[in-house]
Amino acid sequence: MTKAAPPSGTHGHDDSELAEFGYRPELKRTLGNFHTFAAGISYISILTGTFQLFYFGYGSGGPAYWWSWPLVFVGQFAVALCFAELAARHPVAGSVYNWSKRIGNPHLGWLAGWMMLVASIVSIAAVALAYQLTLPQISSAFQFVGDGTGTYDVATNAVVLATVLILFTTLVNAFGVKLMARINTAGVFIELVASVVLIVMLAVHITRGPQVVLETNGTGAGHGAGYLGAFLVASLASAYVMYGFDTAASLGEESLNPSRNAPRAILRAIIASFVLGGLVLLLALMSVSSLKGDKLSTDGLQYVVLDVLGPTAGKGMLWCVLIAVTVCALAVHTAAIRLAFAMARDNNLPASSLLARVSPRFRTPVVPAVVIGVLALAILVVNIRQPQIFTVVTSIGIIMIYLAYLGVTAPMLVARLRGTWTPAGGGRFSLGRWGLPVNLVAVVWGAGMTLNLIWPRPAVYNATAPYHWYLRWGAVLFVAVIAGGGFAYYWFVQRHRTGVLAEHRLEVPAQTSRPAPASD
Repeated sequence: MTKAAPPSGTHGHDDSELAEFGYRPELKRTLGNFHTFAAGISYISILTGTFQLFYFGYGSGGPAYWWSWPLVFVGQFAVALCFAELAARHPVAGSVYNWSKRIGNPHLGWLAGWMMLVASIVSIAAVALAYQLTLPQISSAFQFVGDGTGTYDVATNAVVLATVLILFTTLVNAFGVKLMARINTAGVFIELVASVVLIVMLAVHITRGPQVVLETNGTGAGHGAGYLGAFLVASLASAYVMYGFDTAASLGEESLNPSRNAPRAILRAIIASFVLGGLVLLLALMSVSSLKGDKLSTDGLQYVVLDVLGPTAGKGMLWCVLIAVTVCALAVHTAAIRLAFAMARDNNLPASSLLARVSPRFRTPVVPAVVIGVLALAILVVNIRQPQIFTVVTSIGIIMIYLAYLGVTAPMLVARLRGTWTPAGGGRFSLGRWGLPVNLVAVVWGAGMTLNLIWPRPAVYNATAPYHWYLRWGAVLFVAVIAGGGFAYYWFVQRHRTGVLAEHRLEVPAQTSRPAPASD
């Protein structure tokens, strides 16, 4: 039996967008403007991504790799502007999935949602592994497995530390969005303050000028295209960081006034990340005692912080990095839950009724929190003996996110060209006449960076022994299997069942028909 929609009270306008999708409001609206901003910026997480991948960017492209940061920002900002316009029109859970379904078609929507869901689960595992990059540098007591010199000591210990973090994010998300928001907001506040403090502390220790970003360290020598080849590889370090801003919109069904707050949160999150992250990277290059040696290419920003600030202040900052990693993993897990809930609500996943069930106590989907946590833990096991394969898997996760974003921006561009796209009215965010050129940039950027990410370079996918062709081509093969296999399952099985589940469907009151007027 179809349940009647609960009275929406003061949230009537907030819930009106759900009616367009045929959904009844079920999730509890408690998140304010800063909560949604915090969700977006914690997913990007300046102190997680930059500290996790600086070593790769610097090792691949030298100090000049810094230029990939503004390059990636320009491309992703175009995507964010498109998403902001969509968030003003459709602030619903599982944003990428529902947007692609709405402006494209149900089949494209499912594929975009599937790619984003798999990528999000992989990303939880990848972010959790960042504990290993930081905790043992704070104290060797956190190296529980061996002393760190054994063949698999570091990889196995990383799994142990990451498991603790994933269990934490699973429990927090299972106990409701309000607890998650409180922890996330506190963590983001600490991260933002720590980022500003780090910028100031690095600035007072600079030893060279900003022209350092013109140095390549001879990294282009091994590439046929010279430094351009090296730069394209190094740019992956920035591309791996600046995404996830759509999380602010994915929490739209739990936010107050989401059609106005979500677009602002998306844009503020990516702009703040660009400014703070860019300054951290630049000042790190200007302040580190030496640009020579292997430490910058192995230990990355953790080494810079300890080198410039000393052991006491440096380790204090690394604790802040640890907090940033924690809230980043929490935000990624939260976004994945909303996506799984959104797809299950449309009966588009196995065991959809179970996955879409909302806890009457916590007013949040509990089962997806547990299932996603278990799957992320399962992926971690790969890292114990095969860290190279895990690197391939995490790279695939980023590629699938870029493909999922293309599943939104590309049909949006088609809708603009056909004249069928209608932005939100009532003074809500709209690109106006800039919509078409911005959307075009977003699509070209997304396609170009996807190609750059998936290109089978040994430097990315098979950098150390043992050398296997399937590792080098792993991204191409795995993306094809995940996308092709997933869509085949949808096409032959799940699409015949799709449709809003009865318990989540909005009941539209029957209209009382009026008798036709008598004719003369």
